Amino acid sequence: ARTWKILSFVVSLPGVGVCMLNARLKMQQRSHDSPEFVTYFHLCIRTKALSWNDGNHTLFHNPHSYLLPTGYEDSGH
Repeated sequence: ARTWKILSFVVSLPGVGVCMLNARLKMQQRSHDSPEFVTYFHLCIRTKALSWNDGNHTLFHNPHSYLLPTGYEDSGH
């Protein structure tokens, strides 16, 4: 048990720290602009309207990142 406890502190905690650093650096490099909207009809098939709101928004709709069949909601793409 002592060996596993030592390995946890020596290997796991620095590994988590390296992963967090990597995620932070990747996030800073990433562009925050939405990609250009391209109409792919197979992605916009609605066989029936959704049960809430106007029938086109998902339950957890995020206007910054989720697409509607007509494009992005708030940025005018």
